[in-house]
Amino acid sequence: MNRLRKKSSILVLLTMLLLVSSRMLAQDEKQKSMEIYGFIMTDAGYNFNQIDPDWYDVIRTTKLPSYKNQYGTNGNVYFSVRQTRLGFKNYFPTALGELKTTFEFELFGTGVDAGQTTFRLRHAYAELGKFGVGQYWSPFMDIDIFPNTLEYWGPVGMPLFRNIQIRYMPIQGDDKLTFALERPGASADQGQYAGRVELQGVKPRFPLPDFSAEYRKAFKAGYVELAGIVRYIKWEDQNNDQYNFSGDAVGWGLNLTTNIKAGKNTTFRGGVVYGEGIENYMNDAPVDIGVKNNPGNVVTPLLGKALPVLGVTAFVDHNWNEKFSSSLGYSSEKITNSDGQNANEFHVGEYAVGNLLWYPAKNVMAGVELQWGHRENFSDGWKTDITKLQFSFKYNFSQAFYRK
Repeated sequence: MNRLRKKSSILVLLTMLLLVSSRMLAQDEKQKSMEIYGFIMTDAGYNFNQIDPDWYDVIRTTKLPSYKNQYGTNGNVYFSVRQTRLGFKNYFPTALGELKTTFEFELFGTGVDAGQTTFRLRHAYAELGKFGVGQYWSPFMDIDIFPNTLEYWGPVGMPLFRNIQIRYMPIQGDDKLTFALERPGASADQGQYAGRVELQGVKPRFPLPDFSAEYRKAFKAGYVELAGIVRYIKWEDQNNDQYNFSGDAVGWGLNLTTNIKAGKNTTFRGGVVYGEGIENYMNDAPVDIGVKNNPGNVVTPLLGKALPVLGVTAFVDHNWNEKFSSSLGYSSEKITNSDGQNANEFHVGEYAVGNLLWYPAKNVMAGVELQWGHRENFSDGWKTDITKLQFSFKYNFSQAFYRK
């Protein structure tokens, strides 16, 4: 009898200890102060065709050759670690609630560092309650339709832009509503008139921020999201001559996206975007403004036009089991060019990938992927393709720290 009582007492004590431990762990989770995270990723592959050498390890249809042998020979092996990433998240208690910050880098050089393996800022963002400020994903885009692929750049037909912004989020969670004022900016193509002295003094001006918004409605099998953007683009002729090339344009866009789960192991990710003068928000597109002929007007013989763009993305991610997964899909983008652009300007881009990924251990991934891209020029009949076979190896890491 005494032995039974002792065993019962021990079981009660163990139960109490387990309850206390679980509560302490829960409290610790709420008191997280910092997290260091990221991954080391190595890509190796074979490029069967040509691409701008600054973009050797990705599929960017705007960087495919616009005429025969623009980038030299076909058939090149490549190695890269430019996808490698490092990030820091911090959590600070304040009188207004928890302040969350994200500071994240990768090694993929762009802009003046195009083609280089160098630190590049991804996110520098702070969020307190329903407000957020800093560089983060634009509300006009939906990162959740990005497929589980190895190729870094991603689908050509989706908006993908990290921008500096001030955002207000009145609805947060599975359902969400976001409004943002974003840093403005645009690019222009003077086309066949690019060498004209009269156009050299035409400078851009952005008197207003871009305004974007998104609304997501969640349901049991996924969600549907609609996002929009409006932007004012202006250019001023500062030359002192007989011409006046000053003008402005209103850019706008709508982006409809979704995730739909078909059972536990399959997810469809898709989106359709259409707008004018929103190319710099697209994942891979050329200019926002093209030059348009204005015959008969001796003062303003050329006009600027916000170029229409249509993008489509459709991918399926599937988990075969705990060790293997695949992603397969297609994306396209079509620009409606203006009549003053050059014949070899970008007009259509297409993108498709399929892969098999292996997860041999926790935080470890290896995979193989077949990648394809296609480019069509505006009006000279030029078309070209690119095919790549890529192998990638990835190791994720993260370390959390807690307040005492």
